[in-house]
Order: sequence, then structure tokens, then C-alpha cells
Amino acid sequence: MAPTPCPFLWLNDQLLPADSPAIMAQDRGFLLGDGLFETMQLRHGAAPRLEAHLARLEDGCHTLRLPFPGRDTIRQALPHLMAANSLTDGSARLTLTRGPGPRGLAPPVRPHTTLLITTAPPSEQSTTPVRLHVSTQRRDRQAVLNRVKSLNALPAILARMEAREKGADDALWLTHEGEIAEATAASFLALLDGQIVTPPLSAGILPGISRGRLLAAGLCTERLLTEADIPKFQGAWLITALSLTPVAAIGTQALPLQPEQTGRLRHFLYDAS
Repeated sequence: MAPTPCPFLWLNDQLLPADSPAIMAQDRGFLLGDGLFETMQLRHGAAPRLEAHLARLEDGCHTLRLPFPGRDTIRQALPHLMAANSLTDGSARLTLTRGPGPRGLAPPVRPHTTLLITTAPPSEQSTTPVRLHVSTQRRDRQAVLNRVKSLNALPAILARMEAREKGADDALWLTHEGEIAEATAASFLALLDGQIVTPPLSAGILPGISRGRLLAAGLCTERLLTEADIPKFQGAWLITALSLTPVAAIGTQALPLQPEQTGRLRHFLYDAS
């Protein structure tokens, strides 16, 4: 049974019912995907990785020349929303747009940003391994949007649709140079030569929060990976701020599942204090 939706949201400086018609029709996030988002875990009444998510959001604002609302604004709003929703565990999503603007692509000279915060109750992590399809799309390593959590998800949506049409659960992106990048909404890990490895940022990937934690703890290392490495993988995983999912196959190549490694990684990322 699906968890009950949270009854309240936070819009700019207001706590509102979740079913409020809150976003203006002229909002550029709605019309153009002109904005950013962050999704984070809530645990024991707090967001344990909030500062890392705020740092990435601030970096994204700098990239998009988008006014940053300030860390204190979000630090203060999130506990109010969690209390209103009687929520101690689950997830939160921050959505920041450039706000309303005139018709056309040119942004307003003095934008009035929209900050929307929503929460969701906890849901069980799926333990079902996934199958990946190597996308026919190719990733441009130099594309500026690779490193931000953009509201415009059309490339990922199209890649996911293609994967489903091929009987897979998700897509694995390669760069034009043939390097493995990431999945449509997750960082990629592989077990290769007895080591857990992840593609470097130079492969045009998002600096994932969970990926960064594993690197900082010495639990994985960066390594350039190519499609030719796939038959040599001794295991693989997709990781996000909320979940870790083992990979059962990439294309026609079946992969070992490594349940002990999966358990250790999942405990470190989501269960340890």
C-alpha cells in the first residue's frame, strides 16, 4: 500500500495545504524547466546531508545565474514543514525556479524566485535488481547542465522510455568517447578487479551526494570505464540520495549480485548515523 501523502508544503515563506494551486502560470520552472531541485533523506527528525545538498544547490544557482535563497531560509523552513506533516523519516525535495517572467527565453532582469519544499513519508527500498540498457543517446562531457540538478529531465525521460521499450528498467549513458557516465537518475558503481569504482566527473556526470560520501570514506575510487569493461564487472549498483539498487544485467551481459557488498554499502549510506 502506498504511503499517505503529506498534507502540507512550503512555498516561499508560507506553509500551505499540499493541494493548493500554488505555482503561477507564468513561472519559468513550469514553462521552461528553468530551475533546479534537490532530493534528500530525512532521518530521525533531520536531514543528515542537508549541507551537502545546499552546497550543490548553491553551485547550481551560480551555474544558472539564479539567485540563491540562502541556506538559513531552507534550514529554517524544513523543520517547520516536517513538524506540520508529523514527519521524522522520509524524504524532502527542494525545487527552486527563476519564478515568473515575460514570454520568451530571456529571463527577467530582476527575478523573483520560487522556492517549493515538499516532503514524503518513507517508502521501502526496492531490493529487486535492475536491468540496464546502454542508451543510444550519448553524453556530451562538456555540457554545462551535466553537473546541476536541472528541472529539465527530457533527455533522461527519453532514455528511460527507450530502455523500457528494450525490456530494461533503466538506461546507462555513455559519452561520445565511449566512456560510461551514469544512469538516468543515479550514479553508477561497478566492482572491477576487486575494487568498487565509479566514473570520474570528467565523464560528464552529476556530482552525486552518495557517490561523494563513498569516495570520501575510501569505499570506492574514480576510474575511467568504457563499454568494453562491462563483461569484466563483478557487480554493479545504482545509487541516489535515497536508494542503492544492484544491477542484474547491462544489455545482454548478466552480472553477479554481490549481496554482502550491497548490504554494506546500503548500511553505510542510509542506515548508519
